[in-house]
Amino acid sequence: MQYKIVPAHLEAHLFDVSLTIPNPAADGQVLSLPAWIPGSYMIRDFAKNIVSINAYDELGDVVLVKLDKSTWRAAPAQGALTVRYQVYAWDLSVRAAYLDRNRAYFNGTSVFLSAHGQEDQPCTVEIESPAHDCAQHWRVATTLTRDGAELYGFGRYHAANYAELVDHPVEIADYSLATFMVNDIPHDVVISGRHQTDMTRICNDLTKICQHHVDMFGELPPMERYMFLVNVVGDGYGGLEHRASTSLLCSREDLPLKGVDKQSDRYRTFLGLCSHEYFHTWNVKRIKPEVFEPYDLSQEVYTRQLWAFEGITSYYDDLTLVRCGVIEIEEYLQMLAESLTRVWRAPGRFRQSVAESSFDAWTKFYRQDENAANAIISYYTKGAVIAMALDFRIRCAHQGEKSLDDLMRRLWRDYGKQGIGVPEGRIEALAAELCGEDLTEFFTDYLYGNRDPDLGQSLQWLGIDFSLRAPTSLQDKGGAANKKPTSSMAAALGISVVAQGEQARLAVVLNDRPAERAGLAAGDVLIAINGLKVTLANFEALMARYACGDEVEIHAFRRDELNVHRVRLETPQADIVNLECLSDVDESTLVRRNDWLGVNPWR
Repeated sequence: MQYKIVPAHLEAHLFDVSLTIPNPAADGQVLSLPAWIPGSYMIRDFAKNIVSINAYDELGDVVLVKLDKSTWRAAPAQGALTVRYQVYAWDLSVRAAYLDRNRAYFNGTSVFLSAHGQEDQPCTVEIESPAHDCAQHWRVATTLTRDGAELYGFGRYHAANYAELVDHPVEIADYSLATFMVNDIPHDVVISGRHQTDMTRICNDLTKICQHHVDMFGELPPMERYMFLVNVVGDGYGGLEHRASTSLLCSREDLPLKGVDKQSDRYRTFLGLCSHEYFHTWNVKRIKPEVFEPYDLSQEVYTRQLWAFEGITSYYDDLTLVRCGVIEIEEYLQMLAESLTRVWRAPGRFRQSVAESSFDAWTKFYRQDENAANAIISYYTKGAVIAMALDFRIRCAHQGEKSLDDLMRRLWRDYGKQGIGVPEGRIEALAAELCGEDLTEFFTDYLYGNRDPDLGQSLQWLGIDFSLRAPTSLQDKGGAANKKPTSSMAAALGISVVAQGEQARLAVVLNDRPAERAGLAAGDVLIAINGLKVTLANFEALMARYACGDEVEIHAFRRDELNVHRVRLETPQADIVNLECLSDVDESTLVRRNDWLGVNPWR
């Protein structure tokens, strides 16, 4: 399979792509573009971005008939069949393709047609430089195997098959580059976009994070090099894992500046994202659900196991930062408290189990609307809570001698290294085997049911106090005890607000809370409270005048209609998590806590 791709029309955001098939199907070759990309469980119909397509063989033009939204059939060809097409690329995310005068980027699922019946054939891809003055300093960053191309250069690359071809994203730009080593394998940090990043600091921190993951699993999967492909924008966040790289989107403020030693909350979040995606090198890219072996990229593929592949990964991403010494214990507890608060503030966890959240990812998690907070739960965040509870259960059963780390190593040994998909229910069975206990009730309650694990008791065993309190404001995210507030909101509506110009628009209205009972709905724009004008800036100050039980009159626009609502305020719910690392603990508790956090007493 011979592919060629050219960032040909930068201003029009068009890639020119061609595919030559040496031995097309005798009765007419069928071709298609994937409907989704692994790691992002939503039908995206990438074929919608093909703006023109034609085919020819040795004798001339070949007729293409479109069979459905993503599929074409070519008429029988004489000799090799070549298909030429243009792809519109204007998706500033990590999932698709993008092209302008500053950079070119693509995932193979967005640009490379698959020849049905020939997916196992080896592939070559010629990546050509655009003929434009602005691109004279552009380089190529990809973990595709070079087949004549220089390192970071344009030219020919190859892949063993189509699945490998589309699992190596490509960044083309005048990017910044730094390299560090882990287990003798080069790891590149490639940053596109305007930035003033301290590349040395990032490499030092990522070295510790990556080495910790490698040490935990015992080895790095076979690869020639690994790449962190980072696109820097004014405001953005996201990541997508691949077999030897990850694509990341971040804001400029997320990255450390040269000469600034202080570690910001945003930089810690960025490091957590890098840790998350690198952990996926094992968990998802190699250890994967049985239904993903192989991927069917033409339609939804359902599994109830995403709690393990995303939730366990989410548990380890920030935990690794403290274990490898990139952050301190209090900083980790702050990040953990904020993550737990997101779960405890989500009433949807009582409507949808984590197993259901995984199964319904295609239609609910990735297609959230204004009622999502009431109806669904994230298999990332609640999955991480289950992973934490499971880790504590294993540690307690073996007095700290075994942990969730052992389960991950077992999954790597038995499934990831062997290229075998994990059957539904197998992770629960292996966890019970490792724990030496019947965990049926555990998984029935927390994974397939709607109960919250008792983290308070488990954390107490580690010398950490878990408590819930009322929020101090709508922006309260939770925290560690050293930031514990002395006061809280006097009254609550059960809403969240966002800006609409200077006004406050209701983004979420929680079920069976004062705002909903009074008839307010998501999308309403607040105009006045008891006759005083409401803006986003003064909303909380106005609300602070009232107490639980007070009745207020709220004027709000719904579309172009002004409505009046009489709302009786209630006490804010205690759904904000605070964590405190207790100092007055016995030696055995301290040992358990240090073992969990990977902390040496002398550090």
